[in-house]
Amino acid sequence: MTRRDFIVLFGVGWVANYLPIAIATTYAAQPSPQSKPKSKISENWFPVGTVEALDKTGQLLNEKSPVGPVLIIGTSKSQNLIAVNPTCTHLGCIVEWESQEKIFLCPCHASEFGVDGKVLNGPATKPLNKYAIKIQGRSVLVRNIQST
Repeated sequence: MTRRDFIVLFGVGWVANYLPIAIATTYAAQPSPQSKPKSKISENWFPVGTVEALDKTGQLLNEKSPVGPVLIIGTSKSQNLIAVNPTCTHLGCIVEWESQEKIFLCPCHASEFGVDGKVLNGPATKPLNKYAIKIQGRSVLVRNIQST
């Protein structure tokens, strides 16, 4: 092997070994694209039921609404309606409203959630998601409250 052949082979081998590292570090150094900050509340209101259905039993469950499952507690005349996603954050069972104790109770593993959706008793560790709620005409409307 001549000296020239050695230098050529050494150079080609060096470039072949270190080119992927150079490309990777160049790619990693580029700033990631910035997404728009999420607003605290989405702009869209979605109908989930009627005032008549809510007033009939004092609660309204819609498992297939455009925003996901919704459980509304109260009547159209009350000032403090409660709207939560009734899916238990432990294993996904649908919680039930216990009006005597004023808690949401998971029938699967007995997780308890307060009126505000916060965990009172595990095994669940995350609170229930809440919705903003309003009554417009004869419709009950909700919209997502997104965490930021």
